[in-house]
Amino acid sequence: MDGSTLFADGQRLSGSHDSLAYGVPRSAPGAIYALAIGGGFAVGPREGRTVVFGRNKPEVHICIGEDDRRVSRQHGLLTCQDGRWWVSNTGRLPIRLPGSQWLFSSEESLPLAAGYTPLFVPGTRGREHLLELYVAGDDGTRPAPRPGDLTEPPRTWRLQADERLVLVALGQRYLLHESDPQPLGRQQVAEQLNELQPGTWTARKVEHTVTAVRSRLSKSGVGGLTREEVGEPVGNKLNDNLLRELLLSTTLVPPDLRLLEDGDENTDENTGGDGGEDAR
Repeated sequence: MDGSTLFADGQRLSGSHDSLAYGVPRSAPGAIYALAIGGGFAVGPREGRTVVFGRNKPEVHICIGEDDRRVSRQHGLLTCQDGRWWVSNTGRLPIRLPGSQWLFSSEESLPLAAGYTPLFVPGTRGREHLLELYVAGDDGTRPAPRPGDLTEPPRTWRLQADERLVLVALGQRYLLHESDPQPLGRQQVAEQLNELQPGTWTARKVEHTVTAVRSRLSKSGVGGLTREEVGEPVGNKLNDNLLRELLLSTTLVPPDLRLLEDGDENTDENTGGDGGEDAR
């Protein structure tokens, strides 16, 4: 493909271009910028327009992993469709998106939100090749700096005392910052809690307590907490998603681990701080 034809409708970005994490200049609403270590490309939105990235520099808009044969010659596409930009994988290896989400070549395209999105293509010997993306918002600008505004607090969830105790035990590996943590099993949780409150807990009671919290949060709009959402096999995914939401929202914090040293400390009817959502 002739290079002049490839870039005819857009603008090349040099390898010295600032990271897109800093934002982009005022642009046409919906314009997309894509940048790798060797340079990139920016183009406005148009139905059916496609931007190609991969290892084969003469045949793509953005060259990524040029010296890494684990990266496919054409590894992915950015396509403008229905007023949005979508990313699809045409390579052999999956593409990693924020939130530890993986996009495989056999899967449907994913929509890109306005603003900054980093993509990572895995390579040889643990290398990861970064492709930065930025989609201009409806007004064609990046969000304005707001250094003087009050910090917006996270949306915390109100928990009953017994719920907090169970969830701290269930998610103690997360609160301890272990690598690749997993929820404890319900029988393990029951046994540990019975050491604090003898004769009080069974595996069934633990499961009922956790399920009740998942149900409340799901009804309040938290995703990934039902079997229908995560699909089969479910495994630990429901509880993993629950615990990550509770940590991300600061509903559970590492100091809560003290409850596993003395369960009697948690005697309030409700805990979760002022302004917590009760999700009921």
